[in-house]
Amino acid sequence: MLRAPLRRLWLKIHRWIGLSLGPVLALTALLGAVLVVALPIDRYAHPALFVARSAADARTGMAALPLEPLRQRILAEFGPGTSFTLRPPRTPHETLWVYVRGPWDGTLYLDPATGAEQGRRGSHEGAYNLLFELHSSLLLEDTGKGILAFVALAYLFLLVTGLVLWWPTRWPPSLRIVLNRGLLRGLFDLHRIGGAVLGLVIAVSIFTGAYMAWRPLGGFISTAMGQELVKPPVVPKGPATGPRLSLDELVARARQVFPGQPVGYAQVPAKPDRPMRVRFRLPDDPHPNGISSVWLHPLTGEVLAVRRWQDLDAGSGAVVVIYPLHTGELGGLVHQAITVLLGLALGGLGLSGLWLWWRRRAVAAAARDIALANNRASS
Repeated sequence: MLRAPLRRLWLKIHRWIGLSLGPVLALTALLGAVLVVALPIDRYAHPALFVARSAADARTGMAALPLEPLRQRILAEFGPGTSFTLRPPRTPHETLWVYVRGPWDGTLYLDPATGAEQGRRGSHEGAYNLLFELHSSLLLEDTGKGILAFVALAYLFLLVTGLVLWWPTRWPPSLRIVLNRGLLRGLFDLHRIGGAVLGLVIAVSIFTGAYMAWRPLGGFISTAMGQELVKPPVVPKGPATGPRLSLDELVARARQVFPGQPVGYAQVPAKPDRPMRVRFRLPDDPHPNGISSVWLHPLTGEVLAVRRWQDLDAGSGAVVVIYPLHTGELGGLVHQAITVLLGLALGGLGLSGLWLWWRRRAVAAAARDIALANNRASS
């Protein structure tokens, strides 16, 4: 059992970490819970963006859309310095997504059979994109990601201080929540016991979010384990030898490495000194988008590197599990429901902590006023 001075110190540390970082934690957690629900709602509300008009024809085996004319069209509209990523349809009903990065940042939604544009949305347009950017970067891009990573790691210390304050003198501990002695007592029990019971589970969600938001964390882990970081290959310097291949031929070269496996993404660089990357979703890959990759010379199609997800260093390879674990995709609908509940729980812990602090200050101030009034009356 903690002695009174040490307990007061731990309480002060816990309180001020919660007061300073609690609102940010609560906001990001609640936004994360909302995003899990908002994703299917967004797709349902905007069928023109996500449902291919020729879905019925696509099921009959219509030839795939030629990619080279699509590349020329994108470069003609957005400029030669534009990079883009193709996300092929995952089902016969889906559109082809093209993530554009250049003078305009956003996503094009195309009919996969005809190439007709069904709509487009900028990176900062739409309610879902706004919620996602608030959740992932606080609308501050890389700076916001660094802030969120720091806040997430600070939560781990907040969890430790909360567990120290909760730690019972007798086991098994009592998990009773008293609800018939007023709102203040009920919220205090919910905050204390909820943090103790769910804290470690919430920590997993917090840490995975920090891991994805701040990429240097993966490098730190690999370095700490004595592993060399697996980096993208370098395109050989000098003029390319051989004819320049079309985008269709480049993707076909990559498919030869993993025949019969679906393409997750095809990342086309803006400059010829950067390799092209084609990601595949292999049967044993836990990542829903696939992370096993073939790196190609963007002009000649020479295979520069092949890396399965098992070949990555620990820090980079951990994303294979961390991403679906954080988004709730690892365990289907049940996991997604748990993710929503954990987000709501963390938001509730943060808000209840703020309310308890404010309410106790108000009660203490009222008690001081009464005592001062009594002293004046007696004098």
